[in-house]
Amino acid sequence: MNIALALFQQAPDREQIREQMQIALDPILRHGRDNISYLYSLDAFDWTIIILYFTILTLLALLGVYRVRMVYQFWRYRNIKPQPKRYFAEDELPSITIQLPLFNELYVVDRLLESVTKIDYPRHLLEIQVLDDSTDETVLIAAAEVEKYKQQGFDIHYIHRADRTGFKAGALENGLKLAKGRLIAIFDADFTPKPDCLHKMIDFFTDEHIGIVQMRWGHINANYSLLTRIQELLLDGHFVIEQTSRNRTGGFFNFNGTAGMWRREAIEWSGGWQHDTLTEDTDLSFRAQLMGWKFVYLLDEDVPAELPVEMNAFKAQQRRWAKGLVQVGLKLMPRIWKHPKLTLHQKLELFFRLFGNCAAMLMIVLSLLHIPVLIVRFNQGMFQMLLLDVPLMLFATLSVVSFYGTTIYYRYPHEKRRMWLIPLAMAVGIGLVFSNTRAVLEALLGIKSSFVRTPKYKVESSKDNWLQAAMKYHRKKGWLPLIELSFALYFVFAVYYAIRSQIYATIPFLMIFLVGYGYMATMSLFQGGVRRLINALRRG
Repeated sequence: MNIALALFQQAPDREQIREQMQIALDPILRHGRDNISYLYSLDAFDWTIIILYFTILTLLALLGVYRVRMVYQFWRYRNIKPQPKRYFAEDELPSITIQLPLFNELYVVDRLLESVTKIDYPRHLLEIQVLDDSTDETVLIAAAEVEKYKQQGFDIHYIHRADRTGFKAGALENGLKLAKGRLIAIFDADFTPKPDCLHKMIDFFTDEHIGIVQMRWGHINANYSLLTRIQELLLDGHFVIEQTSRNRTGGFFNFNGTAGMWRREAIEWSGGWQHDTLTEDTDLSFRAQLMGWKFVYLLDEDVPAELPVEMNAFKAQQRRWAKGLVQVGLKLMPRIWKHPKLTLHQKLELFFRLFGNCAAMLMIVLSLLHIPVLIVRFNQGMFQMLLLDVPLMLFATLSVVSFYGTTIYYRYPHEKRRMWLIPLAMAVGIGLVFSNTRAVLEALLGIKSSFVRTPKYKVESSKDNWLQAAMKYHRKKGWLPLIELSFALYFVFAVYYAIRSQIYATIPFLMIFLVGYGYMATMSLFQGGVRRLINALRRG
């Protein structure tokens, strides 16, 4: 040190050397000043944060492995398409009952009946049931539409219930008691089946072991807004990758509640429609497969449907599905686990599938850990991040990219520009965690809730205005958007801290969280606020 000091004093330009040393030392000094954890390096608190953080990342990476496996299975079996055992002769076609469950669908009931009555099938073998639980003007509109088509010679019946016992499952169960058909086709109010849809499905029932044929959901209004574009990708991921890989590898397959056709015996022999869960379709599907019934999925045939254009309606739909799956898991998993003919692989796959939404709770904890982790790991440098953080984050991220990238590639091979939607789909998936966590906790705690419908407003193009139609339906002011907004602000600070601390590798991941929470919150609050403002102006 003395030698260095002597040389420094003898240097011809001491001021210049001082400036150079200051420049060299400044990052080190600033590093210490800016780092909150500088005063306590890797104490018990630090280790708790790090262990919890990497435990959650590892669990999410395992879900990524599950997703990647489905992508692999899709590519492996994508060309092995189901074929009917034989084809029905014209004089042996079975009778079909089409069931149309409704609840307060005054805007779309006419469109539904118009498309159903255009279905190409021998009229003497076709029965149509309008199962209406409505409490608004839909009752009068639906009854009038049914009478109109009855006058045209259709075997169509209007069945109205004074209560909603069992909700949709109760309506289907009630209609089945009166149905004439050997096969039961189901279309929700927002669907518009194509004229040839029954002929696309019917011949698979020449195999007496087939219990159901399911078609893919199409999308009428996918290009209406950014929200509908993201929903299209999320749903296509399920219908292209998940449903195809499960069905073609012998895994358990679930009826999606609509756009499919059941063999009546499969419903009745499997215990019928039960309404102790919010996803009666998945419940019946799994019970039927436990009984030995086989399912067929037609990936390349679709039934178009209207996507919800409201953020709060979208969240309510996702919440119902999340809660229903956990309810089915609690109900059927003991039976599944004890089933002698199911392999361990099938049992584990069903466990991941039915309880996968529990990962939403992990995502909330992971969100909260981001700033503490940034603080704790500030001093560790790039090596530890490259060794641990980046591989886990990239794997969890790339699994999603491969999942939705494959979906886009298969559905839209000439529209690769759609790939820009993938980060937004990831962000929306993160933004849903509070809504889905609420659903999961309600299911685990046995809290009952009603079947919340997803309202549709006959929005088919950008020229259609959903807001005026939405005024007919009132929504409660929820508190979840405020929590989502607070987490968006939390990630604003996280991004700021990462930039200030020069931890640039984490910023893309932080931005996905920020966009997800921010988009969910602002859309929910804005659309809800506009609704309340218009209602207030009308009352005034």
